[in-house]
Amino acid sequence: MTSRGTAGEEPAGLDAPFRPRLARFVTLGVAAAVAVLTGVLVVVMPGLGPLDQAGFVAFGALIVWFCWRQASVSAVPDATGLRVRNLVVTRHVTWAQIVSVRFGQGRAWVQLDLADGDTLAVMGVQRADGARAEQEARRLATLVARRSTTRRDD
Repeated sequence: MTSRGTAGEEPAGLDAPFRPRLARFVTLGVAAAVAVLTGVLVVVMPGLGPLDQAGFVAFGALIVWFCWRQASVSAVPDATGLRVRNLVVTRHVTWAQIVSVRFGQGRAWVQLDLADGDTLAVMGVQRADGARAEQEARRLATLVARRSTTRRDD
């Protein structure tokens, strides 16, 4: 249970990074299996020339990189905003740019509505994590509400 400190302080843990659990475990496991199996195939498969072996290694490395990238998706809050690292793109948005946080049924991950009319997926909070994902979405919405409040809003 977190407690609220003095006025203006955030509860402990509110600023913790947002990272998926299930996707992280699965993709890191797949990456390890691909790396080991690629090595085994290159060593034991008869008739492979050096270019074939290099091709297998390169393909295995590409799969491992993709899995690592999937496992490293996150959303990291700081004083100025939120750094969202998705599968391909990393983007920093300020608290003032975030209009709302959505995580309704049928959404695979949290979605931020931005002031410019754009939307931004936050793959760091994924529906596959079940109740934990719902809790993390609420934590993100709370963080956005607290950080985007201006003096006129008080």
